[in-house]
Amino acid sequence: MNTAEEIKKIKQELRLSMNGVASAFMRENGLKYKLNFGIELPRLQNIANEFQPNHELAQALWKENIRECKILAGMLQPVESFYPEIAEIWIEDMPTPEIAQLTVINLFQKLPYASEKAFQWIAREEEMFQLCGYLLLARLFMKGNTLNERAENEFLDQAAANIRQAEGALKKAISNALIKYEEVSPKKVEEIEEILKN
Repeated sequence: MNTAEEIKKIKQELRLSMNGVASAFMRENGLKYKLNFGIELPRLQNIANEFQPNHELAQALWKENIRECKILAGMLQPVESFYPEIAEIWIEDMPTPEIAQLTVINLFQKLPYASEKAFQWIAREEEMFQLCGYLLLARLFMKGNTLNERAENEFLDQAAANIRQAEGALKKAISNALIKYEEVSPKKVEEIEEILKN
């Protein structure tokens, strides 16, 4: 099958698995997509398992303005051909915090340059980049990654500055990253609690 045929097959699977109730619920709760089939993650994982990870397919899926296609893109993108500049393009095109979170879980946390990019992203102005940066740091801390003193100071300074203006998903992601860092660096608990309190 070529990429166009694979996309066609995936879209057929999506239509067959559509959940109108879930789709309507997401819409009512502010998750705006051009097209949203409301399909649950386990079903999407099953669909992804029917295909080999494939760079061309993942890139084509990402370009579709469909919730499920963007989620599948993160599941099917091979790590070795996902260059840092592609990650940036994907973030610029992320429609919702849900897609940010699932792309971080399915793809970004596996990248060899994940830590370096996370620090660049939390220092940017754009909210979606910051969101991906903090979501990614939380995942890396959950894996037991620690920071050297310089990186630790940078992370805590950025988090303290960003959390003041942040709202909604971004505020939650910053708080979560701080809480996860407490688990790998207990000596910083007091400082982190101070940031969270303020």
